[in-house]
Amino acid sequence: MGAGLLAAAVLAVKRTPIPDLATFRRLAVVAGGVVVGFPLFTALALVSVPASRGAIVVGMLPAATALVATLRHGERPSRSFWLAATGGLITVVVFAIVTGTRGRPEPADALLLLAVASAAIGYAEGGSVSRSIGGWQTISWALVLALPITLPVAIIAMVSHGIIEADAASVAGFAYVTIFSMLVGFFAWYAGLSKGGVARVSQIQLTQPILTLLWASLLLNEEITPTAMLAAVLVLVFVLMTRRAPVTTSKPADPAIAGGQ
Repeated sequence: MGAGLLAAAVLAVKRTPIPDLATFRRLAVVAGGVVVGFPLFTALALVSVPASRGAIVVGMLPAATALVATLRHGERPSRSFWLAATGGLITVVVFAIVTGTRGRPEPADALLLLAVASAAIGYAEGGSVSRSIGGWQTISWALVLALPITLPVAIIAMVSHGIIEADAASVAGFAYVTIFSMLVGFFAWYAGLSKGGVARVSQIQLTQPILTLLWASLLLNEEITPTAMLAAVLVLVFVLMTRRAPVTTSKPADPAIAGGQ
């Protein structure tokens, strides 16, 4: 809710032109994926699994995003790219299985997979739309489109749980997620996806597990196991490999928008 209201204010102050209907449809896909689906499924999953576990599993997101970019937007990563991306994917899947209850996946892993699918679609679509309207405009309009869902949900949550009893740490965490995770961070993210290509740039997210493991240890006092560290290092190696692999584009990145101009 907060990020959506801030985004609306930014669009108003900048007097940003309203996108056409075709672009709005694509922005709705972005909103459904990264504003609603990914946060919702991730939050539900992390009720049952630690943040460090969830971070590694979400390491599957770069490969999933590259796949969507290939199927939907005409990007053609090379064989070496897919070998490296598959290596990262296998690493996180094996980690999830090994660290699950009695060596088996947990029910919460299904929610994490839904989160990955939602974000992959939203990232790939948003990166493509950003080539037409810009990175910060893409996430801002997506957040505004999601307000009919996020606003009432936030109000119900505040009424049900109350906001007066929230401590300073909770308020600071909420402010950080609202301003940076859901808004400012996406300005650079979508700009990068549009300029560097969705498949290639998305692989940078393989470094997220390392950073999340670090912050989970510092802020949540979670133990970082040798297995988790090994998985994190492996995915970092794979992301470096994908950065060196060639990626081409076989057709216009924005066929729907290009055709309407």
